Amino acid sequence: MTDTPLRGFLADLRVEGMSALRLALPAAGDPLGLTGPPPFNMAAVDAGQAATAVLPGRSLGLVPSPDRRGSSYSGVRWTVMEAGSATPDVPGLTDAEHALTTAMLSATDALLSVEGPARGQPSIKTTDDGLAPGYPARAHRVAALTARLASVLRVADERGLTSGQIAVRNEALRDLDRAVRRARVAAHHAIIEARHSSESLRTPPSGSRSRPDNAHPRGT
Repeated sequence: MTDTPLRGFLADLRVEGMSALRLALPAAGDPLGLTGPPPFNMAAVDAGQAATAVLPGRSLGLVPSPDRRGSSYSGVRWTVMEAGSATPDVPGLTDAEHALTTAMLSATDALLSVEGPARGQPSIKTTDDGLAPGYPARAHRVAALTARLASVLRVADERGLTSGQIAVRNEALRDLDRAVRRARVAAHHAIIEARHSSESLRTPPSGSRSRPDNAHPRGT
């Protein structure tokens, strides 16, 4: 087994005909974006994230893990595995944005009902939405929101709450986390969704035949 820089590896996949690079953000009991086989699914769930490269006749799964060498280097190592070629069951961007809005409102109501000790506002680091130029504006908006909400979920804590309050809070955060992951995956897949919609608009309905402009229907 040899190590290859990620940029060069992805360039080689493009040469092989890679048509899509799909994001997966699975959790235990929720294999979001995964299509098997079990070894890839288990590795992706353990990592909490993965990507699937779609190639002609096959797919490859990429699973990240921390790569620390000595005391001065910290990076990410990607392990390549065989992945299922089926299309993953992920929500569309419109549905995912609606579900995220609903989850945000529900989480806000639930968390406001939980009284705990007063604390200062935590510092939320603003992160990039992770999308390249060319994505729909709506995808950038949703991705930016999910990035910020993901940061909020990471800094949430339980100090000073009773067991009942913790249960209410955890359920609200769990539902919000699920909606955030779905919206983030939908945003990353939006460019594929837009491309498929564009191709379907250009494809004539099945069974229809085009006729030259100078052709005339034949009379009976």
